[in-house]
Amino acid sequence: MRIAVLKETRAGERRVALTPESCKKLIAAGYEIVVETGAGDAAFYPDDQYRQAGAAVEPDAARLLSGADIVLKVNAPTVGPGRNEVECMRPGAYYLGSLMPLRNLDAVRALAARKVTAFATDAIPRTTRAQSMDTLSAMNNIIGYKGVLLAAAELNKYFPMLMTAAGMVFPAKVFVVGAAVAGLQAIATARRLGATVTATDVRPEVKEQIESVGAKYVGIELKESASAGGGYAKELSDEDKAKQKELLAEQVAQVDVVLTTALIGGVFAPRLLTSDMVRKMRPGSVIVDLAADGGGNCELSRPGETVEVGGVKILAPLNLPSTMPTHASLLFGRNLVAFLQAFTKDKAFVFDLNDDIQQGALITHEGQVVHARTKDALK
Repeated sequence: MRIAVLKETRAGERRVALTPESCKKLIAAGYEIVVETGAGDAAFYPDDQYRQAGAAVEPDAARLLSGADIVLKVNAPTVGPGRNEVECMRPGAYYLGSLMPLRNLDAVRALAARKVTAFATDAIPRTTRAQSMDTLSAMNNIIGYKGVLLAAAELNKYFPMLMTAAGMVFPAKVFVVGAAVAGLQAIATARRLGATVTATDVRPEVKEQIESVGAKYVGIELKESASAGGGYAKELSDEDKAKQKELLAEQVAQVDVVLTTALIGGVFAPRLLTSDMVRKMRPGSVIVDLAADGGGNCELSRPGETVEVGGVKILAPLNLPSTMPTHASLLFGRNLVAFLQAFTKDKAFVFDLNDDIQQGALITHEGQVVHARTKDALK
């Protein structure tokens, strides 16, 4: 089977779906790999490295797509004017990548119409067996890490406690909202930099995880469970939202840095920090809204921009994994290889609707949208 690796076209995107290391593994498994010219350049994987790994390099994207059995991408395929990648795919081909179907409904419609069988790696079940395939977790690790570095660079204080010839300075106080993968990595990174860290999550079962990476847990007693299963959170009831608002207002007023990572179902960001909360923070404080790709957790955030309100800086960076493209591509590619290897038999990918991983990740098949949440969104 032939695998096509496309050059990413999203503005500012520097990642590539497969690195030369990953190409070698798939070629050894019996696949033929063809990479679009320059696909890895921005991540510092030049074409020559792909050739040395045994892959072919093709300058014509349309030709590449039309001859592919499996198409690999980091982002959803483009469907607009100029470069319509879905139209160039052959019916019956497979697509594998971080489709984010609820954010890319036009791409989902096009994939279904073209009769492409599409798997979204961001929809892979969070099970032990699927851990090595989970691109969402791999990229969220980078988001949590890089978010803290951005906060440290913007803060007008040291992060660690320091004893100097001029006397002692106390450590920065950091508050992390949301303790899934990005939040836990943010906690761990802030602690490594020497900050005092407090964290909260609407899922009380993560208290132990928060404490295991060095933060103090603060939370509310919920009237209804906020767990949506699979490591995701669901939207709170109105009563629980009011309790959460009180907790957040109290905590953000006491700290130097707030990092927010909360997403509903791993997709959309609830508005948690109000303008009133921000205005009660100390001047010089920093907010890093790591949920900006989902709309943002702070109502004053402007995705992709940095703003200042009352002396408080609010950063809302987009696509942070792309700022570390070499390692982000390496990890992303390893995730895709793990998925493909798990379902390869006799040098070919085996489609299996009885497998729980394929079931969970499957978005379109035989001209239909089969993913339940995406079907509901399309309605």
